[in-house]
Amino acid sequence: MPQSLSKVYLHIVFSTKHRHPFLANPEFRAEMHRYLGGTCNAIGSRVIAAGGISDHVHILCLLSRKQSIADMVMALKGQSSRWAKQSRPALRRFRWQRGYGVFSVSESAVEVVRAYVNNQEVHHRKKSFKEEYLRLLEEHNITYEESYLWD
Repeated sequence: MPQSLSKVYLHIVFSTKHRHPFLANPEFRAEMHRYLGGTCNAIGSRVIAAGGISDHVHILCLLSRKQSIADMVMALKGQSSRWAKQSRPALRRFRWQRGYGVFSVSESAVEVVRAYVNNQEVHHRKKSFKEEYLRLLEEHNITYEESYLWD
């Protein structure tokens, strides 16, 4: 086949280091979500939604067929961390956690996941990030050792 084609939707989740509320300011949080979306687009993985609350983010995107998941997440976290520190001197200690979660999304579930990403504030009135993340791992049948999840 002479042409390479793909359409892989990803739901990416990662938190701030030790779940510190670096993103507590709603204006900065919105800027971070826009920055992450712009970075995603710039590296060829079209963003569909970016959201979150004070201590973590969710990104729904189409994976570029030219990039690995690990490279994409490394670019998202690295570039956004540098931007946060440079744009806000008070955030010079800004850090993302080392790990991340990436979950495949079927075409039929894209709108459900988009709504979920865009409604994080409402969702987290009832559930903590830890509860949410453990549920995502279990929903996707991912084997994990909880002691290695949190840093």
